[in-house]
Amino acid sequence: MTTPLIPVILCGGTGTRLWPLSRASYPKQYWALGGSGDETLLQQTQQRLKGIKGLDAPVLICNEDHRFIVAEQMRQINVEPNAILLEPIGRNTAPAVTVAALQATERGEDPLLLVLAADHLIGNANQFRRVIEAGRPHAEAGRLVAFGIVPTSPETGYGYIEAAEALDSHEPKAVQIKRFVEKPDRAAAEEFLATGRFTWNSGMFLFKASAMLSELERLCPEVVNCCRAAIDQDLPDLDFIRLEREAFAKCPNVAIDVAVMERTKFGSVLPLDAGWNDVGSWSALWDTGERDDNGNVLRGRVIAEASRNCYLRSEHRLVVGLGVENLVVVETDDAVLIADRSQAQNVKKIVNQLEASGSSEGKAHRKIYRPWGQYTTVVEGKRWQVKRIEVSPGASLSLQMHHHRSEHWVVVKGTAMVELDGKQQLIGENQSTYIPLGCKHRLTNPGRMPMELIEVQSGSYLGEDDIVRFEDRYGRSDKVIAK
Repeated sequence: MTTPLIPVILCGGTGTRLWPLSRASYPKQYWALGGSGDETLLQQTQQRLKGIKGLDAPVLICNEDHRFIVAEQMRQINVEPNAILLEPIGRNTAPAVTVAALQATERGEDPLLLVLAADHLIGNANQFRRVIEAGRPHAEAGRLVAFGIVPTSPETGYGYIEAAEALDSHEPKAVQIKRFVEKPDRAAAEEFLATGRFTWNSGMFLFKASAMLSELERLCPEVVNCCRAAIDQDLPDLDFIRLEREAFAKCPNVAIDVAVMERTKFGSVLPLDAGWNDVGSWSALWDTGERDDNGNVLRGRVIAEASRNCYLRSEHRLVVGLGVENLVVVETDDAVLIADRSQAQNVKKIVNQLEASGSSEGKAHRKIYRPWGQYTTVVEGKRWQVKRIEVSPGASLSLQMHHHRSEHWVVVKGTAMVELDGKQQLIGENQSTYIPLGCKHRLTNPGRMPMELIEVQSGSYLGEDDIVRFEDRYGRSDKVIAK
């Protein structure tokens, strides 16, 4: 009988080096960045597993602010997760793996867990699955299997895994891990490659849940104790499992590599040569992207004329590259990045500057996703702003009021049910209504298609925290800055 294999997909991280596309409100793993299709990196992570023996539904671990994004992206690919675990704060990969293992074994079962990051690209999915299958018997025997990326260059930006003997990527075989090595200098990296024993540490692992828990309890018991307390006191939140904040906050901030893999005697490494990329910068996307005859990678509404070796991406407006070389140009609705490809790794410095100055562009997009749909800030003035709001079929905003602003709503698509101080009104396309300051109100889409409206706000204060929430089907409190 084949042991069930549960993917554990880690969805944390903000991917700031892919600004202005990737931001805290909507990080890179939720964007379609690799390949030619529309699937996001998260969706690709799940989809490339199809065909693996005994594959079970995934466990996803994410920031609670992204829970509805994760759920929606799984729904789009017809995947119903085993669980979506919500981290109240980030505590690195050891706590994430621990809560996944505890959740997977809570009913006495002992599945294989395949730990994956949600933001990796894999060029050869068939080879990836082949190597996963090669790791299965070792994991079933109690080994903790790490997947090491066969290096293509003496890279100094990755950690390395040294095997006890030379590795053969053509016939993948798990070999005892000798040691983990932090990011080396160039000379050391060149020496590593010459030995044939070193691979890049991918952060992907395969093991039985019980085997990892046993080593965690032996080597890092504080992590297990805190995680067990957090999951024992978890709070159901619709289809999510919200880890108890206070208990989880006490958890040591430590990677699974440091907590277990560098110290265990049961570690094995399998070489993986499947076109892996961790999508760490815009230059990495140029490296892995499909290029035209002039070496350009073009995405969206883009024209490249007499331009060479550029990454040009448009999300909204037309972008034209004329006679330019070796540039990264990324356009969003509120920011444009123009960088030499050789400087793409330094984008994080710009994000730090924006955050230090309090600029909203550093963390959030104009388009904000909510459990009921999304809204986009179109234009803003001193005492007014205009938003485009889209409400999903059957969804409803909270019953709420505002102290400092009034709102005008104009329906442009679908039908809206508007509740004003206890009275309901059906509003169709090209019809409008007025929400006075202090009025208790709610917006619902009763139809079977998305409903869109234009909202014009006016008042002395237009912040999203000007809200008093009376009822909310999504369990949000007044402390949450959201409609």
